[in-house]
Amino acid sequence: MTDEQPKLKLNFIQQIIDDDISANKNDSRVHTRFPPEPNGYLHIGHAKSICLNFGLADKYGGKCNLRFDDTNPSKEEIEYVQSIKEDVAWLGFDWEDRLFFASDYFEQFYDHAVTLIKNGKAFVCDLNLEDMRQRRGTLTSPGQESPFRNREVSENLDLFERMRKGEFADGFCTLRAKIDMAAANMNMRDPVMYRVMHATHHRSSDDWCIYPMYDWAHGLEDSIEGITHSICTLEFEDHRPLYDWFLDQLNLHHPQQVEFARLDLNYTMMSKRKLLELVQEGLVKGWDDPRLPTISGMRRRGYPPTAIREFCSRIGVAKVKGVVDIALLQHCVRDELNKKAPRVMGVLDPLKVVITNFPEDLVEELDAINNPEDPSAGTRKVPFSRTLYIERGDFMEDPPRKFFRLGPGREVRLRYGYFVTCTEAIKNEAGEITELRCTYDPATKGGDSPDGRKVKGTLHWVSAAHALDAEVRLYDHLFSVENPSAISDGSDFKDNLNPDSLKVLTGCKIEPSVNDVRPGDGFQFERNGYFCVDKDSTVERLIFNRTLTLKDAWAKIQKKKK
Repeated sequence: MTDEQPKLKLNFIQQIIDDDISANKNDSRVHTRFPPEPNGYLHIGHAKSICLNFGLADKYGGKCNLRFDDTNPSKEEIEYVQSIKEDVAWLGFDWEDRLFFASDYFEQFYDHAVTLIKNGKAFVCDLNLEDMRQRRGTLTSPGQESPFRNREVSENLDLFERMRKGEFADGFCTLRAKIDMAAANMNMRDPVMYRVMHATHHRSSDDWCIYPMYDWAHGLEDSIEGITHSICTLEFEDHRPLYDWFLDQLNLHHPQQVEFARLDLNYTMMSKRKLLELVQEGLVKGWDDPRLPTISGMRRRGYPPTAIREFCSRIGVAKVKGVVDIALLQHCVRDELNKKAPRVMGVLDPLKVVITNFPEDLVEELDAINNPEDPSAGTRKVPFSRTLYIERGDFMEDPPRKFFRLGPGREVRLRYGYFVTCTEAIKNEAGEITELRCTYDPATKGGDSPDGRKVKGTLHWVSAAHALDAEVRLYDHLFSVENPSAISDGSDFKDNLNPDSLKVLTGCKIEPSVNDVRPGDGFQFERNGYFCVDKDSTVERLIFNRTLTLKDAWAKIQKKKK
């Protein structure tokens, strides 16, 4: 960085870190963590946090841990742990040997809680959840102290040990911090540290029947791991005083908690709880449904990890909440796919075309460009024969003036092939067009006319005898409104689901070059969009998911702004 480059290029978190390094705070170390709770699959909002935490560690030559906050066994599963690890790795980040779990520290959490009890800073409370809620007070009035707040230290130690031994039923009692029931910040009003929960943990099995609350575990985890900067989303800002209080009372290594605005996208639901509801009710086909904003759903839909990282870089890091246009994410995906996706021809709504003057037994191999954006991608051969398929929408019997595709007596160019002219449209008894008869000009091979005549339309096509049958799934926004989380009048967020979010096309025809493909392989179907092979695809049944259309609304908007 030169002296003339302004520090405005740094986001506010980088500025904090730069200042800490200058002051030799934490011996100028930078150590971050990504701490997901394994109670669901990660979504694009988590991708922003992943890119931020691992990115900061990379920028400053530091470290980033992957740590699972597995403190609630009633909602957590090994499946979620595995999916999260897969997502982080797929995005291109490596936690190396720093894979941790909150459950690794349960014994230390317990010992620290005992220390607070001995110091008169924690007590066992017999109030139930509703009683605690009623005594908590409001933003303008103080809360009421628990009648159990002033128990003797010896009694609290005994009760807490009995809690651990499983002598009490779920919800019977809790361990609470003794702070200040009149605090302006309601998180400081004697918060719960432990609750009784007889549930089998995915790692510790039945060893524990008391589990720490997040606010109690959070700072301890960071401290134990030597974290320097604990990056959280804005909803934890009001919890920071409690984070600090616990660590100060225990005189432990004290990371700095820094909050940033989480990612919100229009037309997108970012609540993990509500996404789980969609999955459990069968309204989507699993956590990796390509309509979901989950990382696994985006991977299945064909979004490249590089595009997601570029998107997270572009939106930056802010302190103020805002909604990002999903078109920007789609623009990043298109930009990446445009550079790298091989081109092929696929006809989604086939209409048969017979070229009457083309020899019946002749098959020509035409040269087709694999990617015009990447000359090193080379070319491929595509078969051309007497009978082809084109898109049904590329023919009109009575076309308007500005319809530059095929019509009776009209001439168009077939991509990489010849000029053809429609001579007849064959209809069935219902009056539906089932076949076109055309002639071709042998002198226009390759798509150019030696006599200099021009045509305005160029159509993609596939040879009927060589085409592969495929199922194609077309995806749109899962929700029909920009802010599906905004619920009023007692309605349900599921009322805003888009009934046209998925359309399945069968009988599609794809050129034979895609015969040897694997799930996840991506292509641009010329003139139709970007597609990838679905995980359910087999040799016998090819299935493609549409990643995105070719149209890029965001790029056009930005161009107009200039």
